[in-house]
Amino acid sequence: MELCEGGELFDRIVARGHYTERAAAAVAKTIVEVVQMCHKHGVMHRDLKPENFLFENKKETAALKAIDFGLSVFFKPGERFTEIVGSPYYMAPEVLKRNYGPEVDVWSAGVILYILLCGVPPFWAETEQGVAQAILRSVVEFKRDPWPKVSASAKDLVKKMLNPDPKRRLTAQEVLAHPWLQNAKTAPNVSLGETVKARLKQFSVMNKLKKRALR
Repeated sequence: MELCEGGELFDRIVARGHYTERAAAAVAKTIVEVVQMCHKHGVMHRDLKPENFLFENKKETAALKAIDFGLSVFFKPGERFTEIVGSPYYMAPEVLKRNYGPEVDVWSAGVILYILLCGVPPFWAETEQGVAQAILRSVVEFKRDPWPKVSASAKDLVKKMLNPDPKRRLTAQEVLAHPWLQNAKTAPNVSLGETVKARLKQFSVMNKLKKRALR
């Protein structure tokens, strides 16, 4: 297995000075490219989350790599799965309904993108049951800061990745063809603000504490 010494995704973002929509677009593009590659080879990851992406090394230009394919499965076109697997915040509604296919990976990538842009998950509650209920309601909120200063194109992509109907959700290929990712290098370079970085740090710390508690 390849050794990735560059650290976790959120830790790197927090350590950087200036964090912008353009930086979020570059990360999102890499994540969706991983999803597209998996699906092209008939693999559904089923556990996409920020902790499963590490930087190869500490250089500014380091590649972002996906790790932990422990819950991944091979799938055939049209095949449906019923096993509830994955991490609560990132589960698609159809996983909770026990009837899903590879579209779940695009949903999880959409959740990561939402967090990258505002610092908190779109479906949040104090308990896992509460999170599940929020996911099934699938109401995505764009009113709180920093959403008013996030581009309409970025919000459009988030909405299309978090469509609760898997048949209407974008495929990984369609996500990569979306104007926001097509123009990732020219996405707004205005800072998303210190609040977003502070939230990302808090979210990252909370996840690490939960992991320790489960050991």
